[in-house]
Amino acid sequence: MGALVLRRFGALLAVLFGLACIVFVLQTVIPSDPARAMVGANASQEAVAAKKAELGYDDPLPAQFTQYLQRLAQGDLQSSLRTRNEVTADLREFAPATFELAFSAFVLAAAMGLGLGLLLAGGGRAGRVIRVFLIGGASIPAFLTGLLLIVVFYSWLGVLPASGRVGDNFIVPDGPTNLLIVDSILNGTPDLTLDAIKHLILPALTLALLPALAIARTLSTSLEQVSREDYVRTARSKGLTERTVLLKHALRNSSGPALTMSGLQVGLMLGGVVVVERIFAWPGIGLYIDQSIAYSDFPAITGATLLLGTAYVLVNFFVDLAQAWADPRIRTV
Repeated sequence: MGALVLRRFGALLAVLFGLACIVFVLQTVIPSDPARAMVGANASQEAVAAKKAELGYDDPLPAQFTQYLQRLAQGDLQSSLRTRNEVTADLREFAPATFELAFSAFVLAAAMGLGLGLLLAGGGRAGRVIRVFLIGGASIPAFLTGLLLIVVFYSWLGVLPASGRVGDNFIVPDGPTNLLIVDSILNGTPDLTLDAIKHLILPALTLALLPALAIARTLSTSLEQVSREDYVRTARSKGLTERTVLLKHALRNSSGPALTMSGLQVGLMLGGVVVVERIFAWPGIGLYIDQSIAYSDFPAITGATLLLGTAYVLVNFFVDLAQAWADPRIRTV
């Protein structure tokens, strides 16, 4: 297991290096002048040239790449052209909201995918109904799902809020984690906790629905294949109920493809936060990227991209370890 962890960690570092290289190439080929944007459109050519020299933009590309990697190693993502703050400072402000949303959506997608996958594998009338639901639900884009949820639960039923992270009548605690639900619990404010959960439900459900359907279909297919194995037939021949056979004999051996699909769906979630946060006015990285695009704020966009890409790679690293736990055969690969 230790050798597997080392191999996967080496692959993780290689992927992160590749991501950094891609972002650097994009910075060099985009037809924009970050030095001009930093000093202002009305600045003189001398001021622009001085800024380029200060940032190293007039150095050869190999030297620029070396400086770029050194800045990344130090956590320096330059300054935002829109907010005039350090990008790292902006990300510290906006990232907790996105990670709280993405983590909640991932847990919800995993729970929904597991439940729907087991019901679908169980067959019968419920399985047929769920199969139709999966096919229909997979064809609905996230932005339409979000709008439908707002119409139903906010406009018609009036039971859930449609935007924001918390109501205007609450004071958001300052730390320690900047995860609103966690901080409200630590500060002993149950009313704020309940309100934060209410605001989280609709965007998390919007973000989780498509990944949950994909996980459910993958898990059910894997369960159907495993159910034809000899050891599963033996379990049935002993008189065990279908529920016991699925949960105790088939589920763990079927979890590998579902775990792989879960890791892939994290990328879909992180890519979807831009749309979902825009729809629900969620103050996270997605909204930050959306606002930065309008100002051609390339340092902010690339900084947020690096952060989300790193999060995706780390999640898949832990998914690989979970697969090795579920299937010991992988440890020898």
